[in-house]
Amino acid sequence: MDSSVISKIEKAKRYASERDRFRFNQFSVQFHGSNNDHAVSFDNGTWKCDCEYFVVHGWCCHTKALEIILDKMIAETIPA
Repeated sequence: MDSSVISKIEKAKRYASERDRFRFNQFSVQFHGSNNDHAVSFDNGTWKCDCEYFVVHGWCCHTKALEIILDKMIAETIPA
């Protein structure tokens, strides 16, 4: 491997450890829950999940788990 490739890989590792460099604006994910799979999405600060709890409360354990995983990588949201 040439030195420029090694340098880029090291830079990528450094960036990956600096979570505040990233800000997700939108994404969707298939969440494998305990009972069912759920479609969860995030679009410019707004969460959506197809679980019943989310429909009633505007947040759920699936969206909260993703907020925890993506700490400092998405804008902080407050449940409706």
